[in-house]
Amino acid sequence: MNTRFLTLFFLIPLALFVGCSEKTTNSEASNEPRPLVVGMELAYPPFEMRDSNNKPDGISVRIAEGLAEHLGRPLEIRDVEWSGIIPALQSGKIDVIISSMTRTEERARAIAFSDGYVTNGLCMLVSKDSPIQSVDDLKSEKVKAAVKIATTGHQWARKELPELDLIVLDNAASCALEVVQGKADAFIYDQISVYQFWQKNQDKTRPILNAIREETWAIGMRKEDEALKVKVNQFLADFREKGQFEALSEQYMAEAKAAFSEMGVPFIFH
Repeated sequence: MNTRFLTLFFLIPLALFVGCSEKTTNSEASNEPRPLVVGMELAYPPFEMRDSNNKPDGISVRIAEGLAEHLGRPLEIRDVEWSGIIPALQSGKIDVIISSMTRTEERARAIAFSDGYVTNGLCMLVSKDSPIQSVDDLKSEKVKAAVKIATTGHQWARKELPELDLIVLDNAASCALEVVQGKADAFIYDQISVYQFWQKNQDKTRPILNAIREETWAIGMRKEDEALKVKVNQFLADFREKGQFEALSEQYMAEAKAAFSEMGVPFIFH
């Protein structure tokens, strides 16, 4: 037998063996904890946004980092459009939602929620010279209100004020612009965002920050992930006890916090 052929004959099985051995080793190495995939729409500062380097930033990002550390898992953040965020959770594309999501009965039929960590409220941004003073002034067929699709403002207006002419848009900035340009009489959204849009457009708008209704934000999970829910609630309790929610509010919202206090509007973390 040709010596080179004989050598090759013995080397092929050896190579196969080594290859299998390396594959097994790589597989064993992959037994590290799988990433915690957190879904959020990075278009809601100061909670979910991108920094100057286009990296995820904001209060919800810091909460997600803390949760991943608590669970002993690496973190992966996925930017998901708001209208598709619950389907992404249900289909397994993400593990949890940390995206300033209000816990509602309608959503709770589809997913599970953690304990609440923020108390916020629906309110309105109106034009500076608008006669609108309260939600009662919206009860007219002549009034147009902008709402972001699939938000609680959209759901509330559709249910409670069916006669209201709604302008339904994909993002909050466009809704605020409708008020600035006089195309909508009001924008129904949460207190923090309304305050921020008013700050950017003080010459054209006015905030009505008294809550139409109070809302609670919570972390969303799949209903079957009961063990994860227990751990998430333990994390939130620990995060709160250590004063980390308070620290985040000072880091990201000191100005808004002071303004809310001056206006007598309750601030958000609880």
